[in-house]
Amino acid sequence: MSLSLGRGETASIVGPSGSGKSTLLYIAGALEPPTSGNVTLDGDDPFSFGESELARFRNTKVGFVFQDHLLLPQCTVLENVLVPTLVSESSQTVTNRAMSLLEQVGLEHRLEHLPAELSGGERQRVALARALIQEPPLVLCDEPTGNLDSDSAKTVGSLLFELHQRHNNILLIVTHNSDLASRCQTRYRLRDQRLETV
Repeated sequence: MSLSLGRGETASIVGPSGSGKSTLLYIAGALEPPTSGNVTLDGDDPFSFGESELARFRNTKVGFVFQDHLLLPQCTVLENVLVPTLVSESSQTVTNRAMSLLEQVGLEHRLEHLPAELSGGERQRVALARALIQEPPLVLCDEPTGNLDSDSAKTVGSLLFELHQRHNNILLIVTHNSDLASRCQTRYRLRDQRLETV
């Protein structure tokens, strides 16, 4: 199978559970190596890198949003968004960017709150901001609305596309949510290890 996306493009992947959607996403994000073929982003093959280079690639080139927000419970909202930047020297510019992202997702009034003090939808919005803090060219979402009620799912889905337009990244979403999938420019179905255009 072959999947190619450029800056500013959006795509969704649907298919039955266990069909390999998440695995494909993890390969695209350099979390798992492909058994055959290759992965390139901005001309780089991340699996040709050494361990430290690969970690740097994931940290700066790919933003991840998972079904479970994966926030650190002991850290505030602002600190959680800043986590990907901790491997580099912190600066007021980075902090300002984090605060701007939290404003874009409507959480500027929650900077000092802990994840336990937020609703599920708010926690996922923090995860969106965290995924964008390094300004990555590629944003990968694995069931980003899967744990949310319908209203929160609509809010998070709308924010995904608003932020995509604002930051002009590549947005690839794996989802069972047909409404979310239908908003993407290109839609794929993964079935029997084959990727088909819907």
